Amino acid sequence: METLGIGLLLLVLMLVLLAGGLWIAMTLALCGWVGQFFFTATEPGKNLFSAFWDSNASWELAALPLFIWMGEILFRTKLSEEMFEGLRPWLNRIPGRLMHTTVLGCGIFGSVSGSSAATCATISKVALPELRRRGYDENLALGALATSGTLGILIPPSITMVVYAVAADASVIRIFLAGFLPGLLLMALFMGYIGWWSTRHPDRMPPADPPTSLGQKLRASGNLIPCTALIVFIVWVLVAGYATATECAAYGAVGSLAIAAWGRSLTVRNFVDGLVGATRTSCMIMFILGGAAFLTKTMAFTGVPIALAGWVDGMQLSPYALIAALVLVYLVLGTALDGISMIVLTTAVVLPMIQKAGFDLVWFGIFVVLLVEIAEVTPPVGFNLFVLQNMTGKDSNIIAKAAIPFFFCLIVCIGLITVFPSIVTVLPNLVMGPER
Repeated sequence: METLGIGLLLLVLMLVLLAGGLWIAMTLALCGWVGQFFFTATEPGKNLFSAFWDSNASWELAALPLFIWMGEILFRTKLSEEMFEGLRPWLNRIPGRLMHTTVLGCGIFGSVSGSSAATCATISKVALPELRRRGYDENLALGALATSGTLGILIPPSITMVVYAVAADASVIRIFLAGFLPGLLLMALFMGYIGWWSTRHPDRMPPADPPTSLGQKLRASGNLIPCTALIVFIVWVLVAGYATATECAAYGAVGSLAIAAWGRSLTVRNFVDGLVGATRTSCMIMFILGGAAFLTKTMAFTGVPIALAGWVDGMQLSPYALIAALVLVYLVLGTALDGISMIVLTTAVVLPMIQKAGFDLVWFGIFVVLLVEIAEVTPPVGFNLFVLQNMTGKDSNIIAKAAIPFFFCLIVCIGLITVFPSIVTVLPNLVMGPER
């Protein structure tokens, strides 16, 4: 219990520092330093430098600024406006109309980027200004973007899934296949809530456009060709094995530049502004990643995640009570750790408990990924909240409040895959045969 007390103390310190207005990355790093200096025998200075270096000196992370730059190009040229104009007539009669582009865009882009932060930052840069300009409710858009951005780690390929597969000694391909149907289910839940909210608050939605004929819709769809071609190309080179996720990011940036130049909307000014904007956003995200990595090291040295998991194991719960307890454990850990760290630090203790209870490891992988998604929008260390806070200037607590209904959509999704595990297992079993 002493170890859990250390974790609680660090959490309280983090809340106090954040409430005082200290930078997010500095808050995380300072909490990590306090934890190591006072409660471990390690040297905080050396660990601080190594944490920042290890978290940022990554080939996979090179995809982040490239995808963000792609979003900046789409935002600063006519491409984003053309995309919305192409979607507008098709979504005009659906409750929520263009608000659904937040979910659809994150789902499609998430299948390419594999990163929650990149998905949230890129789609927010493109969608949020357009939705504001057209008169859509900003809080609904912020909540939808914060949570839909997490689809980047649920819809394959996903770095988080790879980390779990390695830690659990499970098939990466099976876990990738298992993520598709839950990803679609979650998108449907998000869009369902947007539609329900829109019918309940018609006064907070812009007026519907005049009805359009099929011919007008098809002509407007011509605006979708450039962005659709870019996304299809990126997905194709990834699926065909011609490029890694990082290389796909480079193709995306170059492709968006080429399309913008072809449409004569690329100028020296918006090219430079796009570079500056992408650099600013990327540095912000990487600085937060470094602070989170240092705090994660502190948690590992103090043994808080292992103590928490061991405490649950000692309760000798029934299988479904165990799942409920693990949901609470991962929600608590999500307030202080990033998703990958949650998986790395707990799997050694949690997986034997799961196997003993009779749960499938592939199913549990998707279960954990959904919990990591919740962690991405859980204060005080909800990473997508930080991304949107720095992009919009809105306080992270305001964004978290806007995300609450979508948070419950995530909980519903977890409940559905628990009651109906075949949602997760049917596709890998169909493609690869039942696991022996």
